[in-house]
Amino acid sequence: MEPTSPFPRLTGTAEVSVRPARPQDAAAIARVQLVTWRTAYRTVLPREVLDGWDEHAATDTWRAAAAAPPTPAHGVLVALERDTVVGFAAYGPPDPADDDSRPTTEVATLLVEPRWGRRGHGSRLLAAVADLALAGGSARLQTWLPEQDAVSGGFFESAGWGQDGWVRTLDTGGTPLREVRWHALLEETDGSR
Repeated sequence: MEPTSPFPRLTGTAEVSVRPARPQDAAAIARVQLVTWRTAYRTVLPREVLDGWDEHAATDTWRAAAAAPPTPAHGVLVALERDTVVGFAAYGPPDPADDDSRPTTEVATLLVEPRWGRRGHGSRLLAAVADLALAGGSARLQTWLPEQDAVSGGFFESAGWGQDGWVRTLDTGGTPLREVRWHALLEETDGSR
């Protein structure tokens, strides 16, 4: 008999699962972020960002995020294949300047290391964030994706998300990075979305 979890759908089979990140996961989260960025975002992010990666600073940042989130609405989840961290999602309240008046949770990042892709890890992470957001009173999810990131756009679209018309441009120290906002409404009907 499996132990019950206070988070619906946070655990999967013994082979794959999603759980809240622990401080000791920080180095693995930073590794997934670096490998994914260098693989998937080589043409999107400035070379200086990727080549100047500070592994220790990234690990410290993820350790702090897992150990002491800035608010109860913030969190980091990890996707596991057996005992290996293969992906993660960070979420929290959106920027206060955002326009939507509905309670919203923002998926700040959702990454699965490319060699572990197409095994359902991203979908499990996204479902877990949605469950936690809904339990926390959110009515809507949103995320910002680089405009030219067709792979992530396709993933979110297949999960029922759509672009909402908002665009922002980030100063990356090189070529400005244009991002498009995607969103999905959360519904609770008979215990399901």
